[in-house]
Amino acid sequence: MDALELLEELEDIVDKGVAVPFSGRCLLDKDELLEVLAEIKLKLPEDLKQAKWIKEERERIIADAKTEANNLIKTANDQIIAMVDENEITKKAKVQASEIVDAANSQAFSTKTSSYEYADYLLENVENVVVNTIKDLEQCINIVKSNRADMKKK
Repeated sequence: MDALELLEELEDIVDKGVAVPFSGRCLLDKDELLEVLAEIKLKLPEDLKQAKWIKEERERIIADAKTEANNLIKTANDQIIAMVDENEITKKAKVQASEIVDAANSQAFSTKTSSYEYADYLLENVENVVVNTIKDLEQCINIVKSNRADMKKK
């Protein structure tokens, strides 16, 4: 069960509570409530762990992109040094090295941009789940308060 289903179950338990006459209160099964609350506590950290994993994955992707870009630049520089023997070869090497560096920078920028977009997309989804869970919790609390108020009126 996910956190939302557990909150619905918690709401059902409260709705099924036995009203205590003239007190505005109801009797609830403590063990059942505690069991559902424990399950909710177990589910929420999983969502937070997922958000942390997404953040770490984003940082890893960015670090890999930087490493790959640096390796491509180093390779280009090594090729330039190896081709310095003759004037014609040197001219061709400079052109080719420039193209390699431009391609490496372009690829690094593209990889970095797409990894940011992917990480942002995942973080937005996790944020939406957490926000919706909090909203649902607030609704449950308001329902319980409303039920208590209605029972007090009776």
